[in-house]
Amino acid sequence: MKNVLRSGTALVLGLAVAGQAAAQNMLSEIGEGEGQVNIVAWPGYLERGETDKAFDWITAFEEKTGCKVNIKNANTSDEMVALMNEGGFDLVTASGDASLRMVAGKRVQPINIDLIPSWSTVDDRLKEAPWHYVDGTHYGVPYMWGPNVLMYSTEVFPEAPASWDVVFKPMDLPDGQPNAGRVQAYDGPIHIADAANYLMFNQPDLGITSPYELNEDQYAAALDLLREQRKLVSRYWHDAFIQIDDFKNEGMAASGTWPFQVNLLKAGSAPVASTIPQEGATGWADSTMMHVDAENPNCSYMWMEHSLASNLQSDLSVWFGANPAVPAACTDGRGMQTDEGCTTNGMDDFERIKFWTTPVSSCESQGTCVPYYRWVSDYIGVIGGR
Repeated sequence: MKNVLRSGTALVLGLAVAGQAAAQNMLSEIGEGEGQVNIVAWPGYLERGETDKAFDWITAFEEKTGCKVNIKNANTSDEMVALMNEGGFDLVTASGDASLRMVAGKRVQPINIDLIPSWSTVDDRLKEAPWHYVDGTHYGVPYMWGPNVLMYSTEVFPEAPASWDVVFKPMDLPDGQPNAGRVQAYDGPIHIADAANYLMFNQPDLGITSPYELNEDQYAAALDLLREQRKLVSRYWHDAFIQIDDFKNEGMAASGTWPFQVNLLKAGSAPVASTIPQEGATGWADSTMMHVDAENPNCSYMWMEHSLASNLQSDLSVWFGANPAVPAACTDGRGMQTDEGCTTNGMDDFERIKFWTTPVSSCESQGTCVPYYRWVSDYIGVIGGR
């Protein structure tokens, strides 16, 4: 990953400078489309019916605007930051552990919400969320949000696991076989937060109040848990489709995952289900952000408006198993989603999810915390067996 910010102070200063430059960088009107828009996105976020013909929210946009959508999938937030640092892209669907880094690094530009007519339909909980709203300036358009769930094999677990310990601690599973070699973990430094979230519940004496704000002792405990997990993990996954194949063909029993993989596996009649265990879950709230040097700003604004259409939000919510940024998508009948479906996806659990954010050295809970650049290097070490 390139240009990782090395301290909370640098992040805060970067955000302040970025906010001060907002007015001069913001687009004031939308002109004729340039003919294309280049988007970095999570797998499954931009569908044109190639995976499943029923899910296509790109073709109609291209026909209406003349803006061809070019997609570059990224499997981790660090990969998204690296791609945006390199340039050549107009938009990115960024999670909270990437968005503020790109604002501070001046990789994204302010968004003029007056140019997005559907802004008023956005969930009020997301309009000024701290992962895209900085110093009174919008740097993103909310897109989708949800939890990181525990996926499990129903052939191994007759009932949903009550705890994340099935992927963190060595044990025999309900089928009588050890979990070693049959669990997976996410291939990204932000997975340290999943360990911290587990410890937050199971070792309250550590005093963890946020899985993203860890002092040295708390951080060391999280790394120790991850080193223990390393002995169990068969694969650190970052490619959603490889994980899907592993659960189909490699005898996987459990893993943290996105609802997207769960939905595709269940659609193929695979014996899997998902749950949020007693410790709760980390999660993501993604925003569409625009590169500071976007070559196709008009098509970009057209896409951001299109992304808030309730039929798109509804179908994406069904496809990904997540929650729409536009609440009406759950109830207005324009797409496939229903009110009950949104409830199942966790629409009412917003306050229970610990959303991804970038760890910084200057933190609210205890003054000084371990910053993200150390998460990056130390997690590489954990995966490598150190």
